Amino acid sequence: MKGTLFYKMSGSGNDFVMLDGRATTPGQWPTSQVRAICDRRNGVGADGLVILTPEARDLVRMTYWNSDGSIGALCGNAALCSARLALDLEFVQPGEFGLITDAGTVRVRSLKEAKGVEIKLPDFDEPRSFTAIGLGTGEHWMSLGTVGVPHLVIRVDDTEAVDPVVRGRPLRFDPAVGPDGANVNFISHPGGPEPWLIRTYERGVEGETLACGTGTVAASAAIVARGEASLPIRFRSRGGQELSVRGSVSNGRVSGCWLAGGTQLVFKGVWEGT
Repeated sequence: MKGTLFYKMSGSGNDFVMLDGRATTPGQWPTSQVRAICDRRNGVGADGLVILTPEARDLVRMTYWNSDGSIGALCGNAALCSARLALDLEFVQPGEFGLITDAGTVRVRSLKEAKGVEIKLPDFDEPRSFTAIGLGTGEHWMSLGTVGVPHLVIRVDDTEAVDPVVRGRPLRFDPAVGPDGANVNFISHPGGPEPWLIRTYERGVEGETLACGTGTVAASAAIVARGEASLPIRFRSRGGQELSVRGSVSNGRVSGCWLAGGTQLVFKGVWEGT
């Protein structure tokens, strides 16, 4: 059968086209091809494209593109999905292994739950208070930091009252957040034992996504820096599923940071696009 065998996976609603690196290489995927396969009308449809390539017995390389064809240094949910697929394709054995990304090597641990995996992110500086942009109605503070990619975190009264595209798009492109822009994460807490809520405008997708793993980590670190909670912290994504973040914060650095979330193989097929 002609075409490209692919796996369509979802991490908390964040969806990806996944390819086996033994059958293809990143050099075969120029920007136009990435956009084509991620197109939701004429392609498979996804927030991003991943090529997984086994490097050693316990090491797998993850090459990631956003749906607009731009390379992403790191995507938390793509890493979670990559970890699950690497196990399913038997690139590695269950337990702990390494996932090479453009932001460094991420440690992976498979959980007891059939579809659960946990990734350990490289240490990073906790997000700092950001006041270069004025607050809008219902917004309390902003923090800016990098977890693989830049993230702007905004504490709001109610995420349901936010339009991530209308508010997030101009912030994502604002020169004050840096030359490459940033993902924009809106967070709120309903109170009590309920998880925090998060909605994200994601650069490279240029719209709201149903989950953002690194955004969830950045938001957790920002909350801790503000003294509003301590790790571990649970978040409910826009897709309705939960992600959890644990680790430690000391002297402005976040270390031993693990992100856990569910993954799902939605379907597999052959893409005959050119």
